[in-house]
Amino acid sequence: MIRIGVDANGGDLGVAATVPASLKALSLYDDIEITLFGDEHKIKPFLTTNERIKIVDTKVTMDMGEHDPINAVRKKKDSSLCMAMYAAKNGEVDAVVTSGPTQCVVMASHLIIKRLPQMDRVALCPIIPNYDGKPRLVLDVGANVELKKEHFGEFALFSTIAAKEVFGMENPKVGLLNIGSEPGKGREIDKEAYEYLKNIPNINFYGNVEPNEVINCPTEIVVCDGFTGNICIKTLEGTAKGMGEMLKDEIKSSIGGKIGYLFMRKNLKKFKKRMDSKEVGGAMIFGIGKPVVKAHGNSDSYAFTSAITQVYKMVKSDLINKVVASLDVKEA
Repeated sequence: MIRIGVDANGGDLGVAATVPASLKALSLYDDIEITLFGDEHKIKPFLTTNERIKIVDTKVTMDMGEHDPINAVRKKKDSSLCMAMYAAKNGEVDAVVTSGPTQCVVMASHLIIKRLPQMDRVALCPIIPNYDGKPRLVLDVGANVELKKEHFGEFALFSTIAAKEVFGMENPKVGLLNIGSEPGKGREIDKEAYEYLKNIPNINFYGNVEPNEVINCPTEIVVCDGFTGNICIKTLEGTAKGMGEMLKDEIKSSIGGKIGYLFMRKNLKKFKKRMDSKEVGGAMIFGIGKPVVKAHGNSDSYAFTSAITQVYKMVKSDLINKVVASLDVKEA
């Protein structure tokens, strides 16, 4: 059995999203067991079965607006997030899924589960929808403001194995996010990373990828430092949201727009589904000893089910051990 720990209290919707999602995952996969870490009193009304699911009671929740994640992780050891992480550390669960605050998730992963000895840094890797309908892995998007060239290499190797094992990509290409496509562009670290990445034998290095290509990306993986990646991802999210609002306003502004919507409704729904992050899960925390997926803070039960599916595939594919073996070969 694959044992998944769920931070049931976490996120904007809490148990209203996490518990129905857990029940859905149990119906999808007959080889998983789920432990819900959260407020038992709130969880029980949502439960329709006790089979392959149990509760570890805690009413303490990590605040979504937490400004001091390190202190919060150290002081709130009885929070649903930290209890799930300790269960993973102690071997009681094989993986963790949470919608909790991003930096607290990264810090808890790093401080409790601990970083792999083969990895010098931990990375936050979201899965972003793309023009062709296939997911793209982008890392790091916030865990590290600065990186060395070797860190780019570690992230490229980790994500290459994840792309193959979790998402079924045969020979994923790795791109380096940069201000230009030509070699020699960018800061000194970008130039160093380019030269380093092109000489790693176990990855399919494509070269530089510009920010305007990310939504129609020529590579399956994009590596970058956390500062650059965070700005890129938030710009994409903000643009998509803004364009959606503008489209709504235009449709509502005239009779012709409303009539046109009636004919285009199916196409617009397909477009939304194609670009919806709810379909692919959450952000993976790369570089630690157990699989952890951080679902979006406002995840509904559908999105959280996708995140559970994602972490399930990470465990089932034995992702961590395969990464360790690959990094050990690289170091040798």
